[in-house]
Amino acid sequence: MKNLAFILMNIVLALAATGVRADLTIEITQGMDNPTAIAVVPFAWQGAGTAPEDVAQVIESDLVRSGQFSPVARTDMLGLPSTQEEVFYRDWRALETEYLLIGKASPEPNNGMRLDYELFDVLRQTRVFSGMESGPAADARMLSHRVADKIYEHLTGVRGAFATRLLYVSVTRGGAGNKDYYRLTMSDSDGARPIVLLESREPLMAPVWAPDAKQIAYVSFETGRPAIFRQDLATGKREQLTNFQGLNSSPAWSPDGRTMAMVLSKDGNPDIFLMDLATHNLTNITKNFAIETEPAWMPDGKSLLFTSDRGGKPQIYQYDLASGATKRVTYEGSYNARARVAQDGRNVVMVHQRDGNFHIAILDLVTNRLQVLTSTALDESPSIAPNGSVVLYATKSGDRGILAAVSVDGGAKFRLPAREGDVREPAWSPYLGAN
Repeated sequence: MKNLAFILMNIVLALAATGVRADLTIEITQGMDNPTAIAVVPFAWQGAGTAPEDVAQVIESDLVRSGQFSPVARTDMLGLPSTQEEVFYRDWRALETEYLLIGKASPEPNNGMRLDYELFDVLRQTRVFSGMESGPAADARMLSHRVADKIYEHLTGVRGAFATRLLYVSVTRGGAGNKDYYRLTMSDSDGARPIVLLESREPLMAPVWAPDAKQIAYVSFETGRPAIFRQDLATGKREQLTNFQGLNSSPAWSPDGRTMAMVLSKDGNPDIFLMDLATHNLTNITKNFAIETEPAWMPDGKSLLFTSDRGGKPQIYQYDLASGATKRVTYEGSYNARARVAQDGRNVVMVHQRDGNFHIAILDLVTNRLQVLTSTALDESPSIAPNGSVVLYATKSGDRGILAAVSVDGGAKFRLPAREGDVREPAWSPYLGAN
């Protein structure tokens, strides 16, 4: 029988996760050199009682997490302005502040909330940007993330991705009847507000987002074998897409949402299949003697990347849908797998083996330059932010599995360990409809 090591490694790592609670915490481990100094003043609350959320704290945490900003401590602030008239630039220059963000939070009818904000260039003593976000008060954190997105984009020229969500899998070992509990969880991009979407006594793995972020797909063993399901996030309705003998794994939505790539071994070797989601008709696109797995669509929908050992070792290949031609993409190193493509179609992140350890690396498809981004020893399951700036991945900290993230240039790093137990299989959402 053909050696399935590089498939089974990912399965074993995913099933090794243990955890009791799925909520995550943020730990900044490395920032950029010379970050921009910014003061995010607590937003003035215009309603009765206290604000439902510390909006400024959420915004500040988002900007700090990017690694590109250094906040002014609240205890050092010489004033707490909420209007332009209350801004005294000399106070902020004394703190060596480059930018100042102020704002107001106001209640609106039907349990709504509105955020008005202004950004000032302290050195030039001018207001450079202002805006407003509104929505349900229960979504105050998401409104805050949207403000952070706008500030980040204005100051960096790159669209922010704070108002997005994450999927990940956690496992509780030895539950009732000594059975494990697997939880598929969705959270904000900073790990806050976790929601358990599915809990099962059988393994759950490989969660992925639909391109409209309204559905997800994943692999569940609840039928006694791996099967691919898709689930509507609004209604919770689930549909089983496969139930073949052997492997049913690695679902990947096409950019137009009409097709799903997947790995099936129903005919013998693991191959890449395409399923028309309207008809459930299948097309085998690889038909090779080798192990073909882990498909990932290019953003234009015209080709896919996948992992294959057809050359003797796991490497990344590209399949062209129009011509049926396949070409090898990776050549550096003896092991490259689990490719994920940035929306620009240029950068590909992957698991890369070097010196016997598994790291996250990024490959520029134009220059063919490969850069290793991480220094930990057992990194897996990379997922790239929709703006292409940060890679989320699973790794180990001591004997615990955690999520970690690194900027695509390697300059900024942070970790998202669970408060208890382990987490695996992260998937970063596309941009949400309201963002």
